[in-house]
Amino acid sequence: MMFSSLRSRLLLTYAIVIGVALCVVGIVTLVYLARNPSQTIQARLRLQNAADTIDQRTENLGNAGLPAVMKAAERFDESFDVRVLVYSRAGELIVDSRQETEPALQLQPTQRESQRLNFVTSVHDIEGNEWLYLARPLSIDQWLILATPRPRMTFLAALRTRTDDIIRPLQGAGLVALLISLVLAILMARWVAGPLQRIAQSAKGIASGEYHPIKLEGPDEVKSLARAFNEMSEQVQVTQQSQRDFIANVSHELKTPLTSIQGFAQAIMDGTAQSDNDLSNAADVIHSEAERMHRLVLHLLDLARLDSGTFQFERVLVNLPTLLKSVVTKLTPQAMEAKVVLKLHIDPLPSLIGDGDRLAQVFTNLVENAIKHTPEDGEVRVVAVPSEGLVEISVIDSGEGIHKTEVSRIFERFYQVDRSRPGGVRRARGAGLGLAISNEIILAHGGQLSVTSSPGQGSVFVVKLPLARSDDSTLAERRRA
Repeated sequence: MMFSSLRSRLLLTYAIVIGVALCVVGIVTLVYLARNPSQTIQARLRLQNAADTIDQRTENLGNAGLPAVMKAAERFDESFDVRVLVYSRAGELIVDSRQETEPALQLQPTQRESQRLNFVTSVHDIEGNEWLYLARPLSIDQWLILATPRPRMTFLAALRTRTDDIIRPLQGAGLVALLISLVLAILMARWVAGPLQRIAQSAKGIASGEYHPIKLEGPDEVKSLARAFNEMSEQVQVTQQSQRDFIANVSHELKTPLTSIQGFAQAIMDGTAQSDNDLSNAADVIHSEAERMHRLVLHLLDLARLDSGTFQFERVLVNLPTLLKSVVTKLTPQAMEAKVVLKLHIDPLPSLIGDGDRLAQVFTNLVENAIKHTPEDGEVRVVAVPSEGLVEISVIDSGEGIHKTEVSRIFERFYQVDRSRPGGVRRARGAGLGLAISNEIILAHGGQLSVTSSPGQGSVFVVKLPLARSDDSTLAERRRA
């Protein structure tokens, strides 16, 4: 389609507007010419000159009789070619030099009395014809009115008589104005549509994996669109990179246990592992790696449901002190085996609304990590205190700590902090999903999970959860990326 693009439509709109404006100017000009302004000015001057001359000849006319006034009016009409009328102050017509040949004028006393000397105005007769007239006081009780038809001209006559001196210059000026306006319209259309075309090209580039920011230019609305497009492009780039990293990490995490399972299963099948001890070790490795794959798959399913918003949370009153005591009691044997002191300090806390099982999963993961990364004779403390409408639960360890470059990535999926740390020998290595899932669960409860740490100083993981309110009826929606 010829006018399918925004630029062509803008250009067509500008051209129509310019054409309409020029047509209006042309019509107004023709109307002005048809009113014959030059002859109208001459007619006004003729009325004023006639009035000045008549004033000098009518000093005693106001006191003369009606025949004398009528005769003088006819004489003035013939001499100056103006219609002469005399009205009384009450608005009664006394004399009209053209009463027999012209329609009566529609004059009112209030209009006549408001006129100024030498002020020419217009009035219509009973047939609708327009007259120019001028009023002068003739005596105390009478007004002298001088009138002449307003000069008129048809459009065609105006075009014929004004072609050389007015119409042609106007045509030239209109053509120049049209050309200049069209050039400006083209520039304006390009200014508006150009950034939109670049946005469309960049959108096509995103489909092929190319990301180029759009320069902010054009009108404010287009700049706003370009800014939003750039933000979207960055988010898409981050999301796609995250997906690629996720697939790579999943592949890596599944490849390691599968390789171990395949290797030991092959050893059993080809008879390499023949002794009872070798068979037992192979079975233990296969079982351990299968459990690890099982946990990984469950974690991946949890993350998928959290991302899609289909994860179902229970809504019940949670007794947080009881929940934390249960977590600490369950993990005390693990702490004793690792020779780590596990302590619990809980201030009086009100209840909160949430999913107790999922919150227990979060605190179990945090305490397990703290025990795992705390050296022997170290200490892990779980502290819960109220704080301005929130409950704050801190898991504090005296372990090796986390480097500041890793703190910002601690909640990323599959990210694992320094897998060679000595604490890692106590338990089988995880997949790096526990903290990511814990963070999503806390966000779904309208809370916040954060960490502060430095090498050699231990780590502090802090969970902040909102307390139950009297109008609390639903879980806060999980924060969207």
